[in-house]
This record gives sequence, structure tokens and C-alpha cells, in this order.
Amino acid sequence: MKWTGRFEGYTPVSLRKDLISGLIVGVIAIPLGMAFAIASGVKPEYGIYTTIVAGIMISLFGGSRFQIGGPTGAFIPILFAIVMQYGYENLLIAGLLAGIMLVLMGVLKLGVLIKYIPRPVTIGFTAGIAVIIFSGQIVNFLGLTQIEKHEDFLSNMKEILIRFETINLYSVMTALICLAVIILTPKFLPRVPGSLIGLIVSTVVASILFKGHVATIGSSFGTIPSTLPHFHAPNITWERITTLLQPAFIIAMLGGIESLLSAVVADGMTGKRHNSNRELIGQGIANIVTPFFGGIPATGAIARTATNIKNGAVSPISGVIHGVVVFLVLILFAPYASEIPLASMAPILMLVAWNMSERKAFAHVLKTKTSDSLVLATTFLLTVFTNVTTAVEVGLLLAVLLFVKRMSDLLTVAKMLPDPASDKVKAHMVSESHDCPQMSIYTIEGPLFFGAANMFEKSIMDTIHLRPKILLLRLGKVPFMDMTGESNLSSLVNHFKKGGGLVMISGMKPQPLQVLQKTGLYDRIGAEHFFSHTGEAIDYALFQLDYDKCLGCKHFAFRECAALSNAESQQSVVAKWATTKRNKPQPLPR
Repeated sequence: MKWTGRFEGYTPVSLRKDLISGLIVGVIAIPLGMAFAIASGVKPEYGIYTTIVAGIMISLFGGSRFQIGGPTGAFIPILFAIVMQYGYENLLIAGLLAGIMLVLMGVLKLGVLIKYIPRPVTIGFTAGIAVIIFSGQIVNFLGLTQIEKHEDFLSNMKEILIRFETINLYSVMTALICLAVIILTPKFLPRVPGSLIGLIVSTVVASILFKGHVATIGSSFGTIPSTLPHFHAPNITWERITTLLQPAFIIAMLGGIESLLSAVVADGMTGKRHNSNRELIGQGIANIVTPFFGGIPATGAIARTATNIKNGAVSPISGVIHGVVVFLVLILFAPYASEIPLASMAPILMLVAWNMSERKAFAHVLKTKTSDSLVLATTFLLTVFTNVTTAVEVGLLLAVLLFVKRMSDLLTVAKMLPDPASDKVKAHMVSESHDCPQMSIYTIEGPLFFGAANMFEKSIMDTIHLRPKILLLRLGKVPFMDMTGESNLSSLVNHFKKGGGLVMISGMKPQPLQVLQKTGLYDRIGAEHFFSHTGEAIDYALFQLDYDKCLGCKHFAFRECAALSNAESQQSVVAKWATTKRNKPQPLPR
């Protein structure tokens, strides 16, 4: 790991700034860590352990000097589903496997590839996760009892309706107090974390006025221990590994996406640049180590990272300090945290969901009514009504298919002839009465890949009725060719060669040219049949014509045709061409 630049020019003033920002972010992270853990179906202290261990390691080994890592809301639906289906012990193994995957992604330099995941997919599943988080806190907000937890959204909503009569007004009042404080705090105390103040105020009010009437962390999960977690190695077996590979992959992908998005946000706020591959390695190391201390999967937290920057962070030291602050609070104040009502945690998570929903971006994409809108809506609905795994897989697949469709639509194939007025080939010059029977010129524009290659071959074959002797393909606007495109071009070349025809190519770009050279198609066409410019190719092609067929032709597709169609002038023109050094015709005087 190179540390170059991360602490360059570090001074005592920088340390003071990191201490302040680390302290503030650490205080903010405490209620969030517990809330995310509870919402994920595990004990609140596991969220604290994650914040400490993963938070410190992500700062030390990550690729962004401002990144704050820990448990995040985006993981809640995934982790809750894993806990429900496989149990807490298997969640630790899934987190460890995800860490290994993240390290491998970083080592293989795949950090850039994750950035290419379509924006509608990320907005869709983020908004879907926000709905799941928000709806999942209705139970604690209302203080409902006898609730049976389910993996799917509809069953949980049905459960809320069935148990709505068990609503606890004391819980509702506690939640409303916390919500009001969170909303009002930024207006009167802008530098004080509203979630922490809301948690403290509502807990004090509930403990004085509603004691014994609202469920607390202690009554629901037991007292939070005021000690560090003991080192514990999960019981890893090959059967467990194979079972957990898919959920681990989803954790790794989502963790990679969110951490890099957070790093990009930090770059925008600071003008610095992060190292995406190093960031993945740092996230991976943190997620490998954290399960051995009982911690759940972690990633970069956008809101906490932004808060870190806004409060003057200078280096990764602020992230380390944030973890130390959480550790000190755990040691000194853990017994008091056990008295926090679950109803006080609900508004915090609901606001997290509201802030992460990307409402404006969601509405903006939907209003466009394009294929992106379909991808967004599909990913969102699948996230809510099935699971994140299915949503991301289907969303990506749909996005790829629609991308291929759009790219194939970009490919155009047009028949051309020279325009005497501009000395360039134009499509409008081709008509039934003005089209060379012996030579066809086609301009191809767009990528020649698997999604459009068949259309390229079919377009040319369907428009060639006169079976010309010479086919000139203008490929100067084909930026990319894959093996399917090469195969279709090869099929076209073979078809013409079998009929005794000649295929020529002009203006080919480097990448397609390399493909043809590697496959041998370049040699089959013949190096002498490749030209830099269309004019050179036409001049060469004119010399390959069957001049007997030119006699009496009235199409006059080229400027030379008037002379070639006349028996007397044709002989002198052909004789003149035959004497040229390169055995190529020279254009007649214009």
C-alpha cells in the first residue's frame, strides 16, 4: 500500500481539524450504528463493533482520505434477509467472503468497471431500499406488538395492518418527540447532530414519563456490554461457502458501489481524487477482519463522509478518530444506551431512508419516459417486492439489453455515389436511373458488434439487386468491431468472392483493422484492397470494371462514365490508365 500524498504537509493544525471532525462524526455514528444493526435483524452492539473496527480499517487502508466507513442503510434489506434465511453466524461468513471478493476486485483493478453500472439501476435499488427501510420502522414508530417478521415487503405490510390495533400511543409520542427534535435542531443548533440530540431528549422523556410503557434496546435485545468484542472465528465450511456465495457477491457489489459513490462525492466536495482500486481493497480488508469481532458488513457512508468533510477533515486520521470516539462511548456509556427506546430509533432510520431515496433524481428519470425510465421502475419495484439480488440482476440485464438495442439503432448502412457539386459521396445521388451496375458503394456508421452485425449484412444484401462486380465499404465511421461483426463481414466477403466479385474497404479505424488482421480476413480481402480515402478506392475500382458493360450505359454514376460509355473515347481513356505507374486510373479532368 502506498501512502504517498495521504499525509503530505500534515501539521499540528491538520491534526486539530481531524480531531474535531472525527469527534463529531463519531458522535453521529453511534445511534446510526445501533439503528442499522437493529434494522438488519442483529443486536445493536454489533453495529457499534462494526463502526469501530471497520471504520478504522477503511480509513487506514481505503483509497479516499476522507471516507468514513461503517454499517449503512443500503445493506439493511440484504443483511436482514440473510439473517432471516441463514442466521447471524452465516451473515458473518457472507461478510468475510464479500471482503475477499472486494480485495480481488481491487487487485484485478475492477474499480473503474463498477462505476459503469447504469445510473437508473443505482437510483432504482437505492429508492427501493429506502422504501423498505422506511416501512420497516413503522412497527417501532407505532409500538406494535406480536409482530412476526417476514422477508418480503407485502407480508410485512399485511402484518402491520393485522396488528395495528396493538398501537402504543406512548411509543408514538416518543417517536414524534425524537422526530421533532431532529428536524428543529439544524435550525437552532446547526453544528450539533440532530439525531443524537433527538435520541437523548426522547430517551430522557420516555424514561421519566413513559417508563415501562415503551420497548427499549435493553428490554428487546438485552443490555449492551461495555467491553470490546472477543475475537471469534466463524465456523467456516465448504458447504456454507457455496451456499453463501450469491449473497456474499451481492454484499460485495453493493458495498463496492456505495463506497465508490461516496468517494466520488468526497472528490466533488474537496477537489481531491480517490484511488478506486485501493478503495475496494480497503473495504475488502475491513470486511474480512470485522466478522472476527462480531461485526456486520460495512461500506463507505455518504452522509457521514460528507459530514466529515464539512467539519474540516484533512486526512484519514479523522476516520480513525471517529472509530476511537465510538469505542470510548461504548466503554463509558454502554449501560445508558440500553435505555434507548426503539421508538426513538425509528425516526432516525426513517429520515435516513428519506434522504437516501433520491426523490428528485427518481422523478427526473421517470419524466423522461425513455428506456432508462423502464430500467428505473423495474429495478425499484423488484427491490421492494422481491429482493435486492433479483432487482440488481434484472435491472442490469435489462439495462444491457436496452443499451444493445440503442447501439444497434445507431448503426446505419447507406448506399452512396459521388456528388459532382461537392466531390463527396452522398446518399441522395442514388436512384433507379442513376446507379452503377458494376460497383456499389456503402457507408457504414456506428459500432459493428453482435447487436447490429446481422443488420449490417442484411441491409447490404437486401439492397443489392444488380449483383455488382465491385463492393466498396466505407468504414471510416465504424469505431468498434467485435467477432460477430467480423463474422458477418467475412460472410459478405465470401459471398462476393464466390460470385467473382471484389470487396474493397476505405478509411478503416485501427481497432477494426486489428480485428481483421488477427482473424486473417485482412489477408483474404487483400492488403491492396484497403484504402485510406474513398477517392483512391474509386479510382482503383474504375480500372477493375468490365468496360464492355460500360458501353452504352446511361447511368453516368461517375464523372468518368461519359467517356467510358462511348466506344471511341473509352479506348483512349483505358490506354491512358494502363500507362500509370500504379496501374490505377487517373481521374479525368473535372
